[in-house]
Amino acid sequence: MNLQEYLPIILFILVGTAIGIAPQVIGFIMGPNRPDAAKNSPYECGFEAFEDARMQFDVRYYLVAILFILFDLEIAFLFPWAVSLRDIGPSGFWAMMVFLGILVVGLVVEWKKGALDWE
Repeated sequence: MNLQEYLPIILFILVGTAIGIAPQVIGFIMGPNRPDAAKNSPYECGFEAFEDARMQFDVRYYLVAILFILFDLEIAFLFPWAVSLRDIGPSGFWAMMVFLGILVVGLVVEWKKGALDWE
């Protein structure tokens, strides 16, 4: 095993770790530390908590989050497709149209089921 071959990888890991940790350490050392009752309170929103933090959430929050991720991820596929559209030709164009069609059908089904409606 030649260490010279792995030196760039090790250096990359060390520099990345230093860049991630150094600002936190510098902030902890050089930052002001003036605690008071308001800063040490569990909530800084102006009032004390009135319910248990472990209350159950409505499933709609999770459903909307999943739908957002699903339909937002299509953008991640559209950018490289748009950049390489000249190279992939008509077959790539129609493949993306099928993909977008499936997504539109999914959006219409979710819309008709009322998954996007708030009560």
